[in-house]
Amino acid sequence: MTLDRIAPALFVLLWSTGWIVAKYAAPHADPLTFLSLRYALAIAVFGVIVLATGALWPTTRSGWAHAIVSGVFLHGIYLGGVWWAISHGVPSSISGLIAALQPIMTAMVAPVLVGERLTQGQRLGILLGFVGLAIAILPGLLRLEAAVLSAALLPLAVNVVSMISVTGGTLYQKRFLQEGDLRAIATLQYLGAFAVTLPMAWLIEPMRIDWTLEFILAMAWSVFGLSLVSIALLLYLIRRGQVSRAASLIYLVPPTVAVQSWAFFGEEITLPLIVGTVIVVVGVWLTNRKPRLPA
Repeated sequence: MTLDRIAPALFVLLWSTGWIVAKYAAPHADPLTFLSLRYALAIAVFGVIVLATGALWPTTRSGWAHAIVSGVFLHGIYLGGVWWAISHGVPSSISGLIAALQPIMTAMVAPVLVGERLTQGQRLGILLGFVGLAIAILPGLLRLEAAVLSAALLPLAVNVVSMISVTGGTLYQKRFLQEGDLRAIATLQYLGAFAVTLPMAWLIEPMRIDWTLEFILAMAWSVFGLSLVSIALLLYLIRRGQVSRAASLIYLVPPTVAVQSWAFFGEEITLPLIVGTVIVVVGVWLTNRKPRLPA
């Protein structure tokens, strides 16, 4: 089996482990503190790669600024919100499902930002996405007592804000970062993420780190498995023209996260979660489906 065949599925599988490692690391470090260290190590690793491979840095100040700002949205606010929410009780399966709504959110704002008209299928996909999410999470919320429910709403809201952030970051990157070496851009994006995450960690967290084997494994996987190997696979897919194949497999991320959450943490796979996940996946597919061109 060649790398061309397995690279898209491998990329999506690696991507889905991001929610798992977030929950795995939660008992051993404060979330923003963990991410601050992760970003610092990623900057160092990518900096070495840029120097070793002769990758070109942006040639203008605006190129540097756009890469750094996109990193604030794509990594700083997005991952920061996801990790904080999971550490405060949001199940990783639900968090992965919320993140899957990102293409739907992109389709919703596209008419405002770029004047695109939504098709009937896209409108239906947007509706199904939010209906599926409601089916997945509302039964669990309704079983909670009032005090517990009020405490659970804030982490869920933060998780939603993080999804909105990655939507904005994606649109920003498409608008301002169409050119440039992705290795250098990735380095600057992690720099932007570090610049906002470290001050937030210092402000709201005791910056706790338990230097256990579990923490070290989680950090190693975050830096090398997620930040390095995933990016390397993305570069490979772009070079081989297979990004569309990887994008189509993104639909499998929510159920993959749910199964891994059940296997590693015993999170219950309930009937509403299954039904809601299926509806969300169908909604995302309808939203992303390209209309047929006239003959």
